[in-house]
Amino acid sequence: MLFPDEYKYVGVTKSFCPGTEEPIYFLTDYLITEKENPQTGNYEYAVYHVKKSGEGLLRKVEALEKIASREEVVKYDRELNIKNRTLLIETAEKLCTGKVNTVIFTGMDRHVTFVHAPDLSSILELEILDVAPPYPSWLSLVVRRLEASGIFGDLQVRFTEKVIDLRRFEGKNTVFPCSASGLEGKCLDSDVLTENGHLLVGCEISKTLFEMRFPELEYSFINICPFKSEIVVPSKSFITRCCRSENSGLVKISGFDGAVVHWGASEYQVAEAIRKLVNSLRQGSEDLNSQV
Repeated sequence: MLFPDEYKYVGVTKSFCPGTEEPIYFLTDYLITEKENPQTGNYEYAVYHVKKSGEGLLRKVEALEKIASREEVVKYDRELNIKNRTLLIETAEKLCTGKVNTVIFTGMDRHVTFVHAPDLSSILELEILDVAPPYPSWLSLVVRRLEASGIFGDLQVRFTEKVIDLRRFEGKNTVFPCSASGLEGKCLDSDVLTENGHLLVGCEISKTLFEMRFPELEYSFINICPFKSEIVVPSKSFITRCCRSENSGLVKISGFDGAVVHWGASEYQVAEAIRKLVNSLRQGSEDLNSQV
C-alpha cells in the first residue's frame, strides 16, 4: 500500500507535463495530474512519485515514476476527512475493483491525497475491554466519542468492543460493588448482609471491603478485574480500565499488549493512553520487521 503520511506531500496540476523543465514545490513527493478527455468530457488522472534535486522552495524534477494512470485511477466523488486514515483505506478498498488500484480523495478543506493498493491489514485493531451496565459501557462511550471527534485519525486504528454483561449474575444473593450500576441484587455501598452464601461480583478492592464489613460471612467471588479475571479477558491488543490508579499504563494481559486507564479517567487520559499504546505497538512491529 502507498498512502502519503501528509497531504502536504501531494501536489495536483492540470498543466504540468512530464518531461518538461518546469520546477516543482520542495514538499511535493507525489504529483497528481488531471487532464480532460476531449472525447468524453471526463477527467483522467495519473499519479507519480517525484524525484527532485536542488535547494529552496522550487526544485528541479529529476524523474517522475508512474504509480498509476487512466483506468487504474478514480477520484472519490465526495469530500471526506482526509486526516482519517482508516476511513480512507476502507473506502479505497471498496472502490479498487477491476483495473482500479488507486483512489484520489479530496478533503473538506479542498486538499488532496490518494491511496494506492489499499491494504486493510495495515489498520491496527484495538479492543475496548469493559463491563456493563450502564449501556453503552463507560469506556466504550468515551472511546467512540473521541473517535468521532477525529482525534485518532492519524493512528490508522479500528476499534472493536468486548463488553461483559454483568446482568447475567443478577439475583437476590448477588452482591455488586456499587448501587450506581443499577444491577438487581445487593450492593456493598448500601446494604447490610447477615447471611452466608452470597456471590460477590467485583474486584480485589470489593473483596477486601466485603471481608472488612462482614468478616464472619462465607461467600463466593467472581473477579472482574482484567488483571485477574476469568471472564474479562482480552482477545487482542486492548484498552481497559482498573479502579487502582497504580495499574494505569502500558501492560500485557493474557499475552496481549494493552493500555489501562483509571476507572475515572478523563477523555484526555484515555486518548493519551491509546496514542501511547499504538505508538508502542507500531514501534514493536518496526523492530520485528528490522530483524527479519
